[in-house]
Amino acid sequence: RDLLTSDPGVDLVHFTILREPDKFDYTPKNEMSLIAFPFRELFEIKLYDFDLIIFDRYRVNSILPKRYFENIARYVREGGAFLEASGPAFASDQSIYDTPLGEILPARPTGTITEKAYVPAISDLGQNHPVTQSIVWENKNNDDNADWGKWLRYINIEPLRGDILMHAMDKQPLLVLDRVGQGRVAQISSDHIWLWSRGYDGGGPHAELLRRIVHWLMKEPELDERAMDVHVNRDQIIVRKRPMANATNETIAMTYPNGDIDTVDMTLNKNGMLEYKHNAKELGIYAFEDTHGTRRLAMVGDLTSPEMNGVTTTDELLKPIIDSTGGTSIWLNEEPAPTIRYTSEARRYGGSNWLAFKRNNDFTVTGVRDTPLLPEWSLLLILLSALVYTWWVEGREKR
Repeated sequence: RDLLTSDPGVDLVHFTILREPDKFDYTPKNEMSLIAFPFRELFEIKLYDFDLIIFDRYRVNSILPKRYFENIARYVREGGAFLEASGPAFASDQSIYDTPLGEILPARPTGTITEKAYVPAISDLGQNHPVTQSIVWENKNNDDNADWGKWLRYINIEPLRGDILMHAMDKQPLLVLDRVGQGRVAQISSDHIWLWSRGYDGGGPHAELLRRIVHWLMKEPELDERAMDVHVNRDQIIVRKRPMANATNETIAMTYPNGDIDTVDMTLNKNGMLEYKHNAKELGIYAFEDTHGTRRLAMVGDLTSPEMNGVTTTDELLKPIIDSTGGTSIWLNEEPAPTIRYTSEARRYGGSNWLAFKRNNDFTVTGVRDTPLLPEWSLLLILLSALVYTWWVEGREKR
């Protein structure tokens, strides 16, 4: 809690349950100053307003209904963050693993607890992960090479998925990170990290470790182990990313400006980073995408070319011509719509809400040709037929 409140990037909301429903005393309820715990506001109405939810040594009881655990699991899958710090209850019949939260946790309890001194250690995978890579700790003797202090308890867990970044004794998983849907989950299988903050056995980098875990959960780009960096130096594109699980190469997809797609291999460079260099022969935008769906773009060419400048609609370029000819400019999205006029001579050809087109009467006759609609004999036949028909009609009327 002290770590989160001291971080300016975190706004902490903390609740403590002081009186559980199964506790009983003789104090009348109307004399208690405690307020009802805001279950619905926290776990239903305001749930998606939080960036991170932390369950610290939580044990299942009758306080939080099951449907709120389901809401939290859904919140994580849809992009939220969840940190679980295991206590002894995690290995008992009051474990939150037996709730809907068990579906998003990367490890399950074995039901046993080990209480023995051990020194937490970074795993091989954790050596290259930005959350645990290069964590430096100075003990009270200012010895940079000193071991971290010991922890005294460990909740035995069985990893199901995710990345194991830290080990307890005998390489048992201690810190596991995982991505669930669009969200992220972290699980610490011990409640003794506080020993480091108290300087027990020399202490350890508890503040830095928790800070990195929290910010990784909240998707800080600098701590994203799948991040790709793309740099352009003239016509050369350089793509770099961290190797994971001691990988020495990785295949990524490259899309050329013309739409063609090719696969290229990233290999380790002298600095231990996966790297790919491409000499671009075509100007435009190149896209790079890895197997995790991470996508980065690189533009080769002059970013200040004429077609990339002045793309905002404006009438400033036409203003000199408009002023010299007595015209005006009107935006068609303005209300009411402008009226259109035609005039032969005028001092101005536009106003606040009208436009005029000058009638120049400027044309040239290049020739005239008359073409009869019908031949002359056809017209004579039609005329005679009309006369005969008229005579016939008048004759019937006289009868």
